[in-house]
Amino acid sequence: MITIDQIKQLREETGAPFSGVKKALEQSEGDIKKAKELLRIWGKSLADKKISRETKQGTIENYIHPNSKTGVMLDIRCESDFVAKSPEFKNLAHEICLQIAAMKPLFINSSDIPEEFLDGEKKIYTEQVKDSGKPANIAEQIIEGKLKKYKESVSLLSQSWIKDDTKTIGDLVQESVAKIGENIEVKRFTMYEI
Repeated sequence: MITIDQIKQLREETGAPFSGVKKALEQSEGDIKKAKELLRIWGKSLADKKISRETKQGTIENYIHPNSKTGVMLDIRCESDFVAKSPEFKNLAHEICLQIAAMKPLFINSSDIPEEFLDGEKKIYTEQVKDSGKPANIAEQIIEGKLKKYKESVSLLSQSWIKDDTKTIGDLVQESVAKIGENIEVKRFTMYEI
């Protein structure tokens, strides 16, 4: 039997709607951890369905670090003006600005990275493993691994969230899509530093 306290706890921890929380708890037979995982899976499938919808509304969020030496401007979009003004959406925008200021990404997605940029990095990694004495296939795996890690570090949506390293910024956006019920898209950002 699922208690109201379990429903309340799971709603507070996930922000998921009442009906989803109740259904997840029923399917997991009251196990909070399993229910959270179910909600995460359902949220991802919901986000995947919403991703094709057009984002015409949104907000320009900004953040100035207290030392006044770092500033961020973020263009983040959603489907409706109502959501753009909601506290949840504004909080997401603020969290992404903090991430940009702290981690200094260069691109939104790893697919945005130009090939010339990656070629330069690949040359560096090739030089690093050239004299290591490793077989060619192992050296190539090392280079590919370093390149993958580099792409994740310079791509905003692939970066680990500074407040919870079990999630990426992409995961954070998808969770917000599931909670809010609209497609959300990070369009562009600019960072200024002195």
